[in-house]
Order: sequence, then C-alpha cells, then structure tokens
Amino acid sequence: MRVKCVICDTINQLLDDSPQAKKLRNRPIHTYMCDPCHERIEQKTTARLATGHFVFYKSSRKIEEDF
Repeated sequence: MRVKCVICDTINQLLDDSPQAKKLRNRPIHTYMCDPCHERIEQKTTARLATGHFVFYKSSRKIEEDF
C-alpha cells in the first residue's frame, strides 16, 4: 500500500497486512505520518512540556451526571 505523509508529502510503502495499513484503509479519518516527522513532533512536544507553559491533556475526564 502506498501512503503519503500529511506533513512532508513523502510517499512510502506499507505492507498490506500491517495494522497501520488496515487502519488507513478502513477508517479514512486516520492519516499517515512518516517516522522522521513523527519523531520531530514528539521532540518538540516534549520540549514544550518541559517549559511548563504547555498543558498536555492526556485523557478525557469522565463527566459525572447529577441525578
């Protein structure tokens, strides 16, 4: 399966049976990002987290319903 990175527009090849290829094929909302772009974003995010001015919401909170 040929895929294109959404950031740098490089074209890569994925195995048709890989889980990532199945996600991209079955759910069009999922996008592909190449490894160099993914690592670059990860490094920049951790640098912003280290400054203390960036709030990273890891999971959604459960909404408690009042009855």
